Amino acid sequence: MSLSKSFSLSSLVLLTLLFASSQLFAQVASQEEIQSLNTKDMKIKGAEVKYMDELDLLVFQLNTEGQAGNTVPKERGELNGAPVLGYVFPTSLKSEDVGFNKMDGVVALAVTAHPDFDDTPLWDENNDGDYKNDGVTWHTHWVVLGPDKRVKGGLSVIEFKKEDASVVLPPTNPGMPMYMDSPGYSVVTNKSNLTVLVPSQRVDHKKEFNYDAVSAFMEVNTSDEKRPLLGVYEVYGVLSGDLSLPYTVK
Repeated sequence: MSLSKSFSLSSLVLLTLLFASSQLFAQVASQEEIQSLNTKDMKIKGAEVKYMDELDLLVFQLNTEGQAGNTVPKERGELNGAPVLGYVFPTSLKSEDVGFNKMDGVVALAVTAHPDFDDTPLWDENNDGDYKNDGVTWHTHWVVLGPDKRVKGGLSVIEFKKEDASVVLPPTNPGMPMYMDSPGYSVVTNKSNLTVLVPSQRVDHKKEFNYDAVSAFMEVNTSDEKRPLLGVYEVYGVLSGDLSLPYTVK
């Protein structure tokens, strides 16, 4: 199967899940809450990934209609039902490229903000000396996404059982039973632009891959076995319109 056909098939599956009507399990946040976060700050106008040869650096960048990173969720007061906002770059990278074991799924660079918890224990994003209070500061994760009909957005971060010896995670992972890493890349917001700096060594020196850009509302679930630990409940926008990952590194 050609690369383009592979992407077309993947995007068809993802779109079907994103917009299909099915029996969904309710999130904690109301639809009014979710839509109140869908501001111009979350509307992606463009995105690009550039490779800077002189620095061996990949620069992920997107721009929005409003002020990138200006909108953040309100604190819920507990982990269960904690809201998560995200700017997400789904890619064609393999799970092994970012330090996970070989597996199926969509490897994505997610830039997230969530005031109820901190999942970057090695990094002090707001530089106040407390490593446990930075969740609301925009920060990065590598995640592996899989289709999930249990949530309206059709996707969730793939989970695993803690006793599964086949699971490989980077040592910078936050210690949750799902394919998530907290790599600590620099995130810079400037007016309508959001930029993430990724040394190519951290993606196994991959410089040719496809990507897309998505903005979404996610939510943590720790109480309902019928829902994922971290699911996508609302997709605010997909830059390509069809999640076909049509963009390539410049």
